[in-house]
Amino acid sequence: MTLPRSQLISPAHTPYYHCIARCVRRSWLCGEDTYTGKNFDHRKPWLLERLALLTQVFAIRIAGFSIMSNHYHAILYIDQSLASSFSDEEVIDRWHQLYTGSPLAIRYRKGETLLPAERDLLKLTVARWRVRLASISWFMRGLNEFIARKANKEDGCKGRFWEGRFKSQALLDERALLACLAYVDLNPIRAGIAGNLETSDYTSVQARIEELKGNHSKEAPALMPFSESSLQKETQPAIPFALKDYLELVDWTGRCVRNDKKSINPTEPQILQTLGLNDAEWQHLALTLQKKAIRAMNGWDRVAKLREQQNRAKKVSK
Repeated sequence: MTLPRSQLISPAHTPYYHCIARCVRRSWLCGEDTYTGKNFDHRKPWLLERLALLTQVFAIRIAGFSIMSNHYHAILYIDQSLASSFSDEEVIDRWHQLYTGSPLAIRYRKGETLLPAERDLLKLTVARWRVRLASISWFMRGLNEFIARKANKEDGCKGRFWEGRFKSQALLDERALLACLAYVDLNPIRAGIAGNLETSDYTSVQARIEELKGNHSKEAPALMPFSESSLQKETQPAIPFALKDYLELVDWTGRCVRNDKKSINPTEPQILQTLGLNDAEWQHLALTLQKKAIRAMNGWDRVAKLREQQNRAKKVSK
């Protein structure tokens, strides 16, 4: 029996999740459709712009992303402390950037006086919205529904645009996070549509490289910073590595030949020693990211604890 999303995503175990959504029948609805001859590349910026808006509204940060022709990847971070810091007024303002809200909230924003019972009801509504602003399910809903409606309107049709609800993988430790980031950023290179990181369009690694050059794109969403500094981590969430080390690792991994798992550059990046991985182990994780690889790099003990919690939640829901 498939578990509900609320049981699969547990911020208590990890704030990091790898989310994937595919177009219906895996059609090339965001790229070059060889069957019809139509090109839908112009839809990829739609996802970038929507991601940029959603990160301004939700207490969800983007660690990495890649937008392909028939699917996309997003590595998301749930910022519970940020959601808790929102005032009631900020929750209302953020929610109204995307949704109509409620009549009481609209009256409240206009400065109208509410009755005590109405104020209590509004507080309950705001509490529900606060939870949703830290929900990956609502974040992905705000992304996928918007893109589906816009694409269907353009095509003059109805029906599904996405294959189904998004899939998610919990990233329970630093090795899982880094391997998943590399896997996502290397998508265009593995697919053979880009030769290097700088030409890997619609990826977080390209956005980071361009930002280092001082060419920040208005379309690209704000990304979580990399930082080894414990001081910076206290002020805002950060990926616990140096950006320079990560770029070196991804560049080195991108040179790997998938058939024989060899690298053009014989020198392994120093960061692999920090992670406690050798060449073969890293390439298996970063280039395949299969379920078994995810479980292995997450650590069997952590996976067991998460599975135990899911089983308990499943029994309670019966």
